[in-house]
Amino acid sequence: MKAKATLKQIAKELNVSVSTVSKALNDSPEISEQTKVKIKEYAKLKNYKPNVIGLNLKNRKTKTIGVIIPNILNSFFAKVFSGIEKIADEKGYNVIMCISNESAEKEAHTLEMLSNGTIDGFIVSVSEEAQKNHDYEHFSAIINDGTPIVMFDRIADGVDCDKVIVDDFDSALNSTQHLIDLGCKNIALLSSIDNLSVGKLRAEGYLKALENNNISLNNDIILRTDSEDDLKDKIEKVFENKIDGIFALEENDSVAALRIALKKGFKVPEDISIIGFADGILASRRLSPSLTTVSQHGIEIGEVAAKLLIDRLESKEEHVPYETVVIKTKLKERESTRNL
Repeated sequence: MKAKATLKQIAKELNVSVSTVSKALNDSPEISEQTKVKIKEYAKLKNYKPNVIGLNLKNRKTKTIGVIIPNILNSFFAKVFSGIEKIADEKGYNVIMCISNESAEKEAHTLEMLSNGTIDGFIVSVSEEAQKNHDYEHFSAIINDGTPIVMFDRIADGVDCDKVIVDDFDSALNSTQHLIDLGCKNIALLSSIDNLSVGKLRAEGYLKALENNNISLNNDIILRTDSEDDLKDKIEKVFENKIDGIFALEENDSVAALRIALKKGFKVPEDISIIGFADGILASRRLSPSLTTVSQHGIEIGEVAAKLLIDRLESKEEHVPYETVVIKTKLKERESTRNL
């Protein structure tokens, strides 16, 4: 294969400076047309190709966005990515997606690797490990180095950047209130995401709804864990108590609740009503009865996050205030809830 020439080699052969070669190849008005033609023809002859990474480092413009999500199996993150890609494509940006697998170390490594001239900015949902340990220094370091970040869903309160969230507290409060309005008096809470910011906010919304309705707290029907495995090990104990409603804080928690309820002989929704957070097709098409869910509008979150990042990248102002956008959720009623 023919070797590629460098700017330095071309400059040496033509007895001009490296700066002159660079300016000529970039059509600078400082260089005469005769010199431009001479340098361009020689560069073509010698198979010269510009160093894209070098240009990226210098100009900080790659027209590429890095997206880091905690896992690929969650349909919510897939929908968010779909929204990001839609806006990026419209604005002429490419997207690179990476998965942290809930690891703070992998998250930090990916940020460092891609910020070295590969991308212009990041859209990130914080890993479980980083949230659990409140380990956010890797985000601050990247932002301080001049690479903008937009966080979505799982965010770091102590990091100054643009953020896109859903109304987790209010939607949980309203969903629990909906079960109360249906006639439920003993509403179980199921969570496998209690170590995440969104899990804590949703649990607080549930507790506030009980308080607002003077319903006594029953810790025997509140299951707050940090993993799906832990929830599966303990969930059946919840059903040993008198319950007529379930509020589940994550899609897999919702599915587990429905399956165990049916296994235990409950008629859904005649005996027990179930509401869960979900953004996938599991709830609406693959379960019988279909689940009433809190829809998080994943596609809209992705679109808003991409717009925030691209607007910041293309802004000519130096100090644009950071923005937190709250996306309102929607309760989608299906077959798992009805008046008791």
